[in-house]
Amino acid sequence: MALEPVDLNDLRNAKILLENPGIAAKITHMLGTPIEKGFEMLPKAWHAKVGEITQAALLKAFQVAIATLKDAPGQAASNHWHKIAVATSGGLGGFFGLTAITLELPISTTIMLRSIADIARSEGELLGDAAAHIACIEVFALGGPQRRQEGAETGYFATRMALARSIGDAAEYLAQKGLSDKGAPALVRLIVKIAERFSLQVSEKAAAQAIPAIGAAGGALINALFIDHFQDMARGHFIVRRLEKKHGREPVRVAYESLSTHIDPPA
Repeated sequence: MALEPVDLNDLRNAKILLENPGIAAKITHMLGTPIEKGFEMLPKAWHAKVGEITQAALLKAFQVAIATLKDAPGQAASNHWHKIAVATSGGLGGFFGLTAITLELPISTTIMLRSIADIARSEGELLGDAAAHIACIEVFALGGPQRRQEGAETGYFATRMALARSIGDAAEYLAQKGLSDKGAPALVRLIVKIAERFSLQVSEKAAAQAIPAIGAAGGALINALFIDHFQDMARGHFIVRRLEKKHGREPVRVAYESLSTHIDPPA
């Protein structure tokens, strides 16, 4: 099934968003300092701790973020206000230093998930559906091009395929049991898998904040960039989902893979 020109244009825009530079490249461009220097300043036990922190943040966010939004498909998303809120939490985290990330990350992750759900709603998702809830948390696994983790699939559709089994199990459980038992094993297994990918971006954020002289202002800027990145991931992801509902997953995937994201310079 061929996609109409308007849908192809939407899909191209989604691919541009989903395949854009990762967090590390954006932070490096903003700071003018490679964040590899920040990685050298992280505590030795950081990499062992970051997964635990990230899993806890995602589970807490899932418990509270989406419940505060009502179904209103097509309603414009409030990206600006969510960005201000996350920047504020980042400013406080930057003021108190790297140790504050245990407290700051659950707050910023909850705000980001609420923003992701807001974007999902604007693309026609019904937030009362378990599948929409799962699709929102899935966005945290979509980091764009980034440093490779051994054994980690890369690319938008490869990431979705790698998570498909866990997503199906979690969505089935939530559809049957609802949101009353968020510690369900199926949901926990999915969050563990997503945290493995999201923790990479969290480490990059922490490394940037570990650079001397970042402070509160730098923490706010880094968090603003952090949420901006995942707002882009969410917009691209839910454009693709909208088109999949219309045309089917496989035609959209084939069209996505065939599209170029090259933008010709103006004449």
